[in-house]
Amino acid sequence: MKLRCVLTKNGSQVEALKSGTSDSWVRLSAIKRLDDISQKFAVKNKLATNVLSILELGQDGWHMLSEQVDACSLENVESEPLVTLPFQPLSFRDFLLFEQHFIDASRGFVKRFLPKKYRVAALYEAITGKTFPKFKPSPLWYEQPLYYFGNHLNFVTSGDDISSPTYTHALDYELELGAILAKPLLNATPNEAEKAIGGYVVLNDLSARDVQIAEMRSGFGPQKAKHFLNAMSQIVVTADEINNRIDCLQASVTIDGIKRASCTTSNMQYSLGEAIAYASKSEQLYPGELFGSGTLPGGCGMENGHWLQSGNVLTLKIDGVAELTNRIV
Repeated sequence: MKLRCVLTKNGSQVEALKSGTSDSWVRLSAIKRLDDISQKFAVKNKLATNVLSILELGQDGWHMLSEQVDACSLENVESEPLVTLPFQPLSFRDFLLFEQHFIDASRGFVKRFLPKKYRVAALYEAITGKTFPKFKPSPLWYEQPLYYFGNHLNFVTSGDDISSPTYTHALDYELELGAILAKPLLNATPNEAEKAIGGYVVLNDLSARDVQIAEMRSGFGPQKAKHFLNAMSQIVVTADEINNRIDCLQASVTIDGIKRASCTTSNMQYSLGEAIAYASKSEQLYPGELFGSGTLPGGCGMENGHWLQSGNVLTLKIDGVAELTNRIV
């Protein structure tokens, strides 16, 4: 089931997409049995106004709600409602789950910012036929999932403008799959963590690449290179539609109407269940926390060579999840 949040004269309202349609949205407040569903699955917050409360229903609850949505004849009153951020994340952790992204992004970074070192690395790779050793992740990455905490307060959604920070001349995008936690976790198994995921969104983990290297070398991780802004899709898709094919989703990067990269979610070093379970080790996790997969291979300008410029319209898409479109200003 696909969900979105719209702003009305009565405040924020949740809408669900009718099965088999692309634009028939039903406002949940029009569903008569909504309170019955809420009580049956012991959800405290109102389903009609809170996307996270719907994600807490779980698979049986989503099935029951979807049946009610499909049977409802009432759709949204406005022809073009104002669609807003679907939810405000309680926190944002971003993993690095794709080895190929790290390798290609490292190669792209050195090529642009350290051209002399790039020539040495390129010669090594040409002679040996192997990846330049420093382009690979650290040994720790092969032992455990790695992540950093991003700024969970600075999220925009599809249709919003993205303003490039004044201190960068290398604004980059990063196409990611975002997982929304719907249940509390502590010392979870990977299976428990996977079942606690309530929904998915498309993420853009924006980066100021020319600022990033100095911050990473400081030993404290990314700061101004990352924390200025993030973006997520307007649409949240419930986990039951994605979990059984999460490792074979197709994705794309389009700039000004031209497809610049084709990507996939295949070849994760760790599943999202394994990654989130690791994050829960001796640490309480809460519903509403957001977890990024890390950039899909080929899903950033540093890899594919297509960097952002002012005026560009950027669209990041993951099939079966959503599209995320923003203009760069």
